[in-house]
Amino acid sequence: MSPNASQLSALSRLFSPGVFREISRKGQSALFSRLFSQTGIDLVSHHTVADGFDAAFAILRRSGCRDEYVYRAALTQNVLLGTHSLNSASMLTEFRAGACKADLAILNGTATVYEIKSERDSLARLENQIKNYRKVFAKIYVIAGEAHVNSVLDNTPPDIGVMCLNRRNQISKVRVAVDKSESVCPVTIFESLRSDEARSILNDLGLVVPDVPNTILRSAMRDFYAQLAPAEVHKAMVSTLKQTRSLAPLSGFIQQLPLSLRPIALSVQLRSKDQQQRFINAVNLPLAQAMDWK
Repeated sequence: MSPNASQLSALSRLFSPGVFREISRKGQSALFSRLFSQTGIDLVSHHTVADGFDAAFAILRRSGCRDEYVYRAALTQNVLLGTHSLNSASMLTEFRAGACKADLAILNGTATVYEIKSERDSLARLENQIKNYRKVFAKIYVIAGEAHVNSVLDNTPPDIGVMCLNRRNQISKVRVAVDKSESVCPVTIFESLRSDEARSILNDLGLVVPDVPNTILRSAMRDFYAQLAPAEVHKAMVSTLKQTRSLAPLSGFIQQLPLSLRPIALSVQLRSKDQQQRFINAVNLPLAQAMDWK
């Protein structure tokens, strides 16, 4: 199947947070039913909803059709779950870094951000994204398709790592990223954190957070961060976020999902056991039944 533009849009939107959340809340999704009908995929009656997601993902993975979700899936499977585990590493998606939001970052011994440049993307914003990512993350990788790799190499500094997602959807490192934790900006890191995380980092560094009203607490903490050593703040950030943003509680749920759904499950992060079970039950239903979801 070679999808047209309308079908390609429907295929991508199947893996959106809206579909995922609707199924987890209601045990069904009218949006899923409508989008799947628009994909033109023809599955036989014994297939399940999970089979439907897998079939849609298989089409998206074909070279020329790949969107950001395909790249996110490759990073999730090969780096987060392949090299690391949910018990030893955490993943951030859409994490604020200065004036940008990071596609995906993995926290293990350090904080590594991955900027995705799929076949559908241009490189116009890359310079500004890298400028902002430097303020928060020690390592920066740009992951791109084969057609983009040479342009990425030519238009990024030598300390920026470059990865290639080839036609077989395998990831290779073309250039290794250099750890630059000493160059991050403590204030920018602070602005990316929740107040409880910012306070925890200060406590870990042996600093007493002033007892001031909540209305001026962030301003007071910001002043502290402005005085701290970059590498020290970065290290404390990694340690804190691995705890506060831990994905370990999702491990059992993730293992029950097909590979095609694991990236969205790790991004949306359903913490409710009831919602997790409702989602699992729904994706195991016959696809024919799901096409009647209202």
